[in-house]
Amino acid sequence: MPATEEPGDEALYVLTAVLLTPAQFPSVLGDDYPEACTALGLEPYETGYGLVLGQDGGGARWTVVTDDVSLVATAIATWDCGMEYALAIDDRTVIASLPGWPLAVAVAAPGIPAPHDPAPGPELGEDISRAPLSPPNSERWGPAQRRLGADEIALQWAIWREQVDSEVTFVAPGEKPHGGVRRVLEEVRGYLDSPPPLGRIRSAFASGDARTLRADGPGWSMVARTDDIAFVLLDDAPGEVLPVGRGPELPDLLMALDKLAVRPL
Repeated sequence: MPATEEPGDEALYVLTAVLLTPAQFPSVLGDDYPEACTALGLEPYETGYGLVLGQDGGGARWTVVTDDVSLVATAIATWDCGMEYALAIDDRTVIASLPGWPLAVAVAAPGIPAPHDPAPGPELGEDISRAPLSPPNSERWGPAQRRLGADEIALQWAIWREQVDSEVTFVAPGEKPHGGVRRVLEEVRGYLDSPPPLGRIRSAFASGDARTLRADGPGWSMVARTDDIAFVLLDDAPGEVLPVGRGPELPDLLMALDKLAVRPL
C-alpha cells in the first residue's frame, strides 16, 4: 500500500490516507465536520479534503492536506480491495502540510528512521510552529474514545448486536430509559426541528435497504440501523454501551434522521 509522492523537494513516503468530508471524517477530530476541520485549522468547505499520512526522508511524521478528494478516495478504495496504488499528489492541490499524525498508524516506511515528530522549523514549505498532531490517549476515556467506540460498533455491528436480547424494547412498560439515554433521545429528536452542524448525522450503507446511522452530540454518540436497534455511548459512562430497543418510537425516529443525514458520494 505505501507509495511515494513528491511535495516539493522532499519525498513523502505515504503510509495511509483518510477522507475529511461531511459524510466521512476521522471521528477522533470532532462530533461534526466543521469541528473536525477546526481541529486541523482548516475551513469546513463542503467539498472536503483528503488527508495523506506519511514520513519524510528523515522519518518525521507529516499529514498532507489535499483538496483532490476524488484522488484520495480512489486510493483508499483500491487499497481496501488489497491492490497497490501509488498515491501521487499534485503540489497545486496541497492545502497544508501539518506536522504529526492525528490518527494512530501501525506501519512505518522501510529504510528510513522510525516515525517521530519533526523538529520546529520550516520544512516541506511549512512553518511548523504549531504543536504536532497526535492521536488521542487510549488510556483515558473522553469524547475521542467515545466516538472511536461508536466507530467500532458501526464496523462490527453483527458482533455487538448478538450481545443484546432480541426482545429488548424501546422503553419497557412503566419504566423510563437510562437517564443519559433519555437525554440523548431528546437531543436527537431536537435535530429534527433544528438541523445540527454538517456531519452530526451520517448515513452509510448497511445491507439490503437498511442504512447505518451515526449521530453525535455534546457528550454522546449513537449508532443505529434503520431496520434494527440503536446503541448509545456517553462521556459520563466510561466504556458502557447502552442498547436502545425499537419499540413503537425508534423506527420513525431513525427514518426521520436518515432523511437529514449526509451520505458518502
